[in-house]
Amino acid sequence: MKLRELTALELGAAIQKGEVSVKEAAQAALDAVAARDGALNAFITVIGDRALSRAEQLQAGVKDAQSPLYGVPMAIKDNIATRGVKTSCASKILGDFAPPYDATVVDKLAGAGAVSLGKLNMDEFAMGSTSETSFYGPVKNPWDLERVPGGSSGGAAAAVAAGMGWYAIGSDTGGSIRQPASYCGVTGMKPTYGTVSRYGLIAYASSLDQIGPLCKDAADCAAILDVLQGKDARDGTSLDGQYGNLLAGLTGDVRGLKIGLPVDCFGDGLDGEVKASVLAVADTLKARGAEVVELSFPVMEYVVPAYYIIAAAEASSNLSRFDGVKYGWRAEGYEGLADLYRKTRTQGFGSEVKRRILLGTFVLSSGYYDAYYKKALQVKAVIKDAFDKAFQQCDLLLTPVAPTTAPRLGESLSDPLQMYLSDVYTVSVNLAGLPGLSMPCGFDSKGLPIGAQLIGPHFGEGRLLNAAHAFQLDTDYHKRAPKGGDLA
Repeated sequence: MKLRELTALELGAAIQKGEVSVKEAAQAALDAVAARDGALNAFITVIGDRALSRAEQLQAGVKDAQSPLYGVPMAIKDNIATRGVKTSCASKILGDFAPPYDATVVDKLAGAGAVSLGKLNMDEFAMGSTSETSFYGPVKNPWDLERVPGGSSGGAAAAVAAGMGWYAIGSDTGGSIRQPASYCGVTGMKPTYGTVSRYGLIAYASSLDQIGPLCKDAADCAAILDVLQGKDARDGTSLDGQYGNLLAGLTGDVRGLKIGLPVDCFGDGLDGEVKASVLAVADTLKARGAEVVELSFPVMEYVVPAYYIIAAAEASSNLSRFDGVKYGWRAEGYEGLADLYRKTRTQGFGSEVKRRILLGTFVLSSGYYDAYYKKALQVKAVIKDAFDKAFQQCDLLLTPVAPTTAPRLGESLSDPLQMYLSDVYTVSVNLAGLPGLSMPCGFDSKGLPIGAQLIGPHFGEGRLLNAAHAFQLDTDYHKRAPKGGDLA
């Protein structure tokens, strides 16, 4: 049995049947990390001994397991708190900080029998679209080591694509799960804002951040979201989506489903091969009985500026707590408290983080607040209204995830504006608080994965996941692995 070829659910079923032990699965994943991560740099921290000890403990409870994911090895993005395990946000300023508590999602995963392999590399404080801004060095795309894996959950997407764990937990502020999923040929989902607790997630932009899964297919996403979702008293913004069992709802029946194609998302700036692959998704679902309708989404030109104003403003506020006093790294040779703050933050933050702090501080400052931040909030309301109108005409929206496939390392860092524009199809979903999913739908002429995005209305996860599942029943893009990734 080649474990690499199994989905998380298939591996969980094999563990339940006794065909493979929890420890064998964990060891296979750790062997893959040892073999591949030197080239990919997807992990910041690997907790091999702890994972194997956990696997041995879980083996005794296999017969009584309640979750279909029991015993399946996975990994966690480095901005999600894990008790006693380094959580650095891929930054210098947090150093070797090890939280004294677990995030809610970590507690829930532990209750479902997850085996954590460690913490995954990312853009520093989740600020970036390429996973190149990490203090620990850039993550590489397993399909082409000269290209980025996307960001900020690039380590998570690269790890799943390369077989270094069967799923990963990331965070999505403006596409940070969906875009790397697209670039790395895996399935990634951002749930409705609030349906997964953010307690223990180190905040970038609190009104936009959402935790979600990266895995092989929509069925795995459904099973993971079944574990993660739910009201949390420790997170005042959390909601009860009342989904029931999402996994049980994956019938593949999409007859009568109306899928909207926003014509504004398929115009200038979109690569031709990406466009053709995404439109082919519509044809596949149409053949299964879905109805495809074209509609207008005229607010597209406003989504990127509105997003970066709001996100930077919230980042400026959230990152003010990192000052070298309470925890993390502290600069040396300072004179007085103000000098400590200045030197620690100047030396401790990377250039992209400092750029966004400066931008956020500017738009919140006296004289500019009304012109920028307040205006961006008004645009956010307009964007939400545009989605409401769109969902009066259709059940789901289908768009590209990114304008192109994965760019080469260094290209985006040399042109930050171009990097920001790569988020044009994803940020609106966060601004409106909607669920969105990226799934593999093809490959370009260079052999790089292409992703398609499905967007649903608030609490439309069941409908969205079932449509993705239907597409994956008829295609095999999600089953393909990068060269060298086929590890037993």
